[in-house]
Amino acid sequence: MRVWIEQDYCTGDALCEDLCPAVFEMGDDGLAHVKGQSAGLEDGLPAVSVPEDLEEVVREAEAQCAGECIHVGT
Repeated sequence: MRVWIEQDYCTGDALCEDLCPAVFEMGDDGLAHVKGQSAGLEDGLPAVSVPEDLEEVVREAEAQCAGECIHVGT
């Protein structure tokens, strides 16, 4: 599974970082970022592979995201 964030829609509430700090972090710009985000592209956006043991919590972060800016794919 891969995850990426569309920063244009991030509300900066940091819920994703609270749920899964191993994958998400807040940047100096006040927006959420996926750690290691420059690792590849998914739909033209930086995407990062998610360790299997974190997939469930990343999906929870996607579901809880107020800006609906977290996306997962295979």
